[in-house]
Amino acid sequence: MAEAVSSGIQLAEHNGPDNAIARAPTDVTAFVGRSLKGPVGVPVAVSSFAEYQKAFGGLWQPAPMSYAIEQFFDNGGRSALVVRVINCGRPPSISLPAEGGGVLTLVGLAPGSREHLRASVDYDGIGAAETDRFNLVVQRMGGAGAGLSGSGLIEEQEIFRRVSVNTEDAHFIGDALLDSHLVRLSGAAPVRRPALPPPAAPGLAIGYVATNNDGDDGAELTDYDVIGSAQACTGLFALSALPFNLLCVPPLGRDQDVGASTLLVAARFCRERQATLVVDPPREWQSAAQALEGIRNWPFRSDAALMYFPRLVAFDRLRGKDEVFAGSGAVAGMLARFDESSSPWRAALPDQPQLRPRLRPACEVDDADRQRLLQSGINVLRTARGASREVAGARTLASGNSLATDWRYLAPRRLAQFIVQSVEQGTRWTVFAQKGPHTWRRVRGQVEAFLEALDQEGAFPGEVSQERYFVFCDERINAPGADAESRLSLLVGFAASRPGEFHAFVVTQRASGSAVRSVSVNRMATSGARVSEEIEAAILRGLTAP
Repeated sequence: MAEAVSSGIQLAEHNGPDNAIARAPTDVTAFVGRSLKGPVGVPVAVSSFAEYQKAFGGLWQPAPMSYAIEQFFDNGGRSALVVRVINCGRPPSISLPAEGGGVLTLVGLAPGSREHLRASVDYDGIGAAETDRFNLVVQRMGGAGAGLSGSGLIEEQEIFRRVSVNTEDAHFIGDALLDSHLVRLSGAAPVRRPALPPPAAPGLAIGYVATNNDGDDGAELTDYDVIGSAQACTGLFALSALPFNLLCVPPLGRDQDVGASTLLVAARFCRERQATLVVDPPREWQSAAQALEGIRNWPFRSDAALMYFPRLVAFDRLRGKDEVFAGSGAVAGMLARFDESSSPWRAALPDQPQLRPRLRPACEVDDADRQRLLQSGINVLRTARGASREVAGARTLASGNSLATDWRYLAPRRLAQFIVQSVEQGTRWTVFAQKGPHTWRRVRGQVEAFLEALDQEGAFPGEVSQERYFVFCDERINAPGADAESRLSLLVGFAASRPGEFHAFVVTQRASGSAVRSVSVNRMATSGARVSEEIEAAILRGLTAP
């Protein structure tokens, strides 16, 4: 019943068996945090700060996420997913006086004092005897004059025609508004329809009623708000259905760091989705010595997370002076910008990723401390090219852990994430294919061609292909009964740092969705001509699809 500006329908095209596997993007960054306005718990894609400003209201001092996103785009970011979370916010309401007394009350879906809505009523096309019917227009306003009833920029509009205040009518207003992206009916409908609002100024044909002054922005976020619920897909879990590469959870407030509980959940969430969490250093680490001391007892380590030290100094346009900011947004933008000119898995690069001139580190770090920080898993920001090629050794937060593997280095970790995302997305066509040897051969050839193309670009170490990658898709991976379950699995392995030392993943495609899990193929025992035998032996020892 709602005639909206946008239908909300999204179309996506996936590769088929005759197409090469498309390379998954490596620069999509997700942000989760507080904003001035906008939808709650709904990932919104933005490709510029102007788009963020339109959807979420721009810079806001109580919202570190707004500054992080500004710095992301200023420092080279191109594609972001934004999830707004709140703590006890309240949406505004609109009161439409009814004929003969009573009020039709609408309540917004998005909370906040800057959610500027307005509504209008008319009787165009309504018969004289249809005294319960009316047409309703609801608009979201932005720009100058957004809070006035007669001016401002219309950002979104919905029209509901021939609705009724009669609860027995098929076009009852309460039911019709269930299709709205802006408002719902609050309380009972009045006995009679809403009256025509008077024009805001002489000469105007249409009158509008603006929101009441009852919207509330809520309190500062807590870790519980950011974590959210997996079952309800709130907080971090609002991103569950969308692919992304980097995740930024900016500080909860100007003076409140993200807690260890959020970091632990976010890192696990990223590992399951082949993504990397960008972690801000704690506020109290204001020098290299403090960072080195702090990291010794810091309760968080993960091969799915990275950190750059120190925090940043940037100009705060709201306060009109330089301020210190958490730098996760700028770091994500820096990595995204670097991916434009060089593959993220490259082992040696001509330059280190650097901050752009408008951003600078909050403290100086000399070369000796830089190396000590790297050994502890902390990368160091710079604004000028250094003598050492430090990006080749950029670390994840697995460094310093006795259980650290190849994943203590950022480049091989991002290579693995890129490969698994690409293969998982590029083989979804198998869900609709007849299962069996013919499909197994086709999907194996498709994945091998993808890996061969990467190999030609130097993604893998090794002299021969057997030392660089492998793909298995046959009855050893697809156990009896897999066809009946309409399930197909393939085993993909590749050498990230040393020839013949493989990291392997089982990718399983079902009608209900995709699944990825890492597996061990005794990679430390593989060498030369024995590679295939060692992998096959691992499969025969019990490696089966999940």
